[in-house]
Amino acid sequence: MAKTRRLLQDQLKRVDLVIEVCDARLPFSSRNPELLRMTAGKRRILLLNKADLADPEATRRWVRFFQARGETAYPVHAISLKSKELLGTIDRSVRDVVETAEEKGIRKTIRVMVIGVPNVGKSTLINRLRGTSIAKTGDRPGVTKGNQWIHVAPYLDLMDTPGMLWPRLDDQLAARRLCYIGSVKDDVVDIYALAISLLEDLKASCPETLSVRFHVEDLNVENVELLDAVCRGRGWLLRGGRFDYDRCCNVVLDEFRSGKLGKITLELPDAQTGEAL
Repeated sequence: MAKTRRLLQDQLKRVDLVIEVCDARLPFSSRNPELLRMTAGKRRILLLNKADLADPEATRRWVRFFQARGETAYPVHAISLKSKELLGTIDRSVRDVVETAEEKGIRKTIRVMVIGVPNVGKSTLINRLRGTSIAKTGDRPGVTKGNQWIHVAPYLDLMDTPGMLWPRLDDQLAARRLCYIGSVKDDVVDIYALAISLLEDLKASCPETLSVRFHVEDLNVENVELLDAVCRGRGWLLRGGRFDYDRCCNVVLDEFRSGKLGKITLELPDAQTGEAL
């Protein structure tokens, strides 16, 4: 992580614009505060990616919230993104830089760095802009291993960077939510505890969806009893009638990540504190 940080800091000197990508379902938790500090003073666009998986009204609230704080923010779905729209946004953000260079007789190539935590869709976004699969993509964190400069247009180069988590995830709620979206590798977390935590969050934010999708009639249960209710509702049983917790935990996480549970946002902006509810 220290090496990635040094590489980013070195390249930032050459960058005209920073595009930060976060997950629209977790617009607060999926922003790395260290990246925000590193890029302070740089022109920046915030993209709330995977907006197709998030609650539309919640996304609109987040965009208004960020804009009220002076940030340029847009919801996007990288897979279906129309490249001309984003290229137009980039062009408007740096138009004065280009014009100043042109006045001096210099043909300016705009350099844009794309940053964010792992697994928020940075490489997919770049590939949509490029029109080909140049940047490596995947549904797991850590696919991009090093900084890659990619020529997107005659006047534009984008740098794809490895996803970067901050060294100490002291905010346990944010840490858990990053695990929900796969920003932390599943093999280093307790999937059992993670699935229970996600079910509790779903019970609080969208109880009807949880009840219908997993056939849970009584939501007045907690922790392992909630996991039991999901196993019972979906018929995930082993020989002897034991609950198949492994299958249950993996399916719950997969269905949330893939959007099979519907359009869900797990945190909302709190205008009073500047944080998330």
